[in-house]
Amino acid sequence: MLFNSVEFLFFFLPLTILLFLQIAKRYGNEPAIAVLVACSLFFYGWWNPIYLLLLLASMGFNYLLGGMLGGRSKHKGLLIFGIAVNLSAIAYFKYAGFILNNVNSVFDVDYSIGNIILPLAISFFTFQQIAYLVDSYKGITKEYSFLHYALFVSFFPQLIAGPIVHHKDMLPQFERNKAFQLNANDVAIGLSIFAIGLFKKTVIADGIAIYATPIFSMADAGESIDFFTAWGGALAYTFQLYFDFSGYSDMAVGLARIFGIVLPLNFYSPYKAANISEFWRRWHMTLSKFLRDYVYIALGGNRKGQVSRYTNLLITMLLGGLWHGAGWNFVIWGGLHGSYLIINHSWQHMIKSSGVSFVNSMLYRYLAWFITIIAVIIGWVFFRAVTLDGALNMLSGMAGLNGISMPNAIYVKLSPLHQVLDSLAITPTLGGGAVFVKTWLWIITLTLVVLVLPNIQDMFAKHKATLSTLQFDTTNAIWPAKKIAQQLQFSYSTKFAFLSALAFVLGLLTLNQVSEFLYFQF
Repeated sequence: MLFNSVEFLFFFLPLTILLFLQIAKRYGNEPAIAVLVACSLFFYGWWNPIYLLLLLASMGFNYLLGGMLGGRSKHKGLLIFGIAVNLSAIAYFKYAGFILNNVNSVFDVDYSIGNIILPLAISFFTFQQIAYLVDSYKGITKEYSFLHYALFVSFFPQLIAGPIVHHKDMLPQFERNKAFQLNANDVAIGLSIFAIGLFKKTVIADGIAIYATPIFSMADAGESIDFFTAWGGALAYTFQLYFDFSGYSDMAVGLARIFGIVLPLNFYSPYKAANISEFWRRWHMTLSKFLRDYVYIALGGNRKGQVSRYTNLLITMLLGGLWHGAGWNFVIWGGLHGSYLIINHSWQHMIKSSGVSFVNSMLYRYLAWFITIIAVIIGWVFFRAVTLDGALNMLSGMAGLNGISMPNAIYVKLSPLHQVLDSLAITPTLGGGAVFVKTWLWIITLTLVVLVLPNIQDMFAKHKATLSTLQFDTTNAIWPAKKIAQQLQFSYSTKFAFLSALAFVLGLLTLNQVSEFLYFQF
């Protein structure tokens, strides 16, 4: 079930809230949690009921194993067995087809295992539970009830596309003595954040998607893509993914807050980052934390010197790429970001050793931001293109290797500049003027939005929007007109009530074109 669908907004959500509060009022917290688990399972099963069995089996298996690892059976072999079972499930559903296709290509054979449907959210609930097993083995977990554990895994606001929640963050919130009840402040904050997320997803992300999808389809089909078209498509997708994921993250935070639950921060204005390390501290933050804690550090981290550190970074990012999808484009994307991180760490080490002072200048910071965002956009091309040839085709266009042209209607209006345009080998082409103008208006507007405006963490930090303490943070980042942004902090006022209602209504107006979240497929 999608957050941006009629059945969710007008039936599932109000009925779940009503049931949860009524049961809590009459019978107490534990029955209310049982209701919330049942509703979350219904939410998951709405997509395909048969895969509910997989989710239930996964929860039962990991809860039992976690209990054994947290008790007397602290046998490392048991932990390895548990991790292997979890990874095997992902390997079968997510990577079996990919591996077999490569075997068929290498050995020129034609094996088949049929059409395997990827269960929704398997990467998210599996990673959460692997972390739980590891922490149980380390003795970090407590003895939780199965009901609380089931809610930790299946809580519907974060089940489908994250954040990847940690047991120590969530389970204590379910164990409180205070009775669950309707809290006006929580509802106001939750609905406001949800409305902002809905607007980001349905109005902005889906609105600009129509300028990205056709270009990538053309690239994958092998058509020649000129400079402006390629950059327009790449930038449109860069913003589509940003607002899609940001919108989902906001909706998850808002929904959980309505129930009085605070989720971890998962998205913190990553396009403001002035180096690639900072980008990963702000993009999909809970995944980055998981990869750091349970992969990078498990591999040895930086304990064995720089070469080992860089090797572990590259391996971690390659696995991070594969986590996003079974395809060589995702591997390349992960490898690119691993390389970016190695270059960034080497550069940081070099300037720290040399003691140069220019790194504190605004010019340096903006130049660093520009290089970072270009690197990120190039990575997104591999992330979005269906084929490797399609990605290379897009990059060829972005490099100007397929020529530079603009619609004739615009070219004519720039007649005083024809000499300059001709010297740059920019030629006129027939048609496409309206699309060209709309594409670049979207891009210019959204560039200002992501750089200037605050995110929900900044807007609602005083009201504990998430478990993070970040607020208007500019560490290793740029923020033009920050003083203006600082004026946009949530308050219980008519102004914010009106803006939230407006965002919600505009989001509702697009419900006739419901689209999936991009991170659902991961």
